[in-house]
Amino acid sequence: MKRKTIYGMSIIIIAVGMIIFGIFREEAVDVFNKAIRICLECIGIGWLL
Repeated sequence: MKRKTIYGMSIIIIAVGMIIFGIFREEAVDVFNKAIRICLECIGIGWLL
């Protein structure tokens, strides 16, 4: 049981670190813009952009 907890916490710490790294590289803006385009394409108005 203790080993599962250590693995789980390690994965969470690594994930948070990677998120922070991406924010500092300003990749959040790119991801957000791509998400907007994908959503607009799904409802059929993505060709306007």
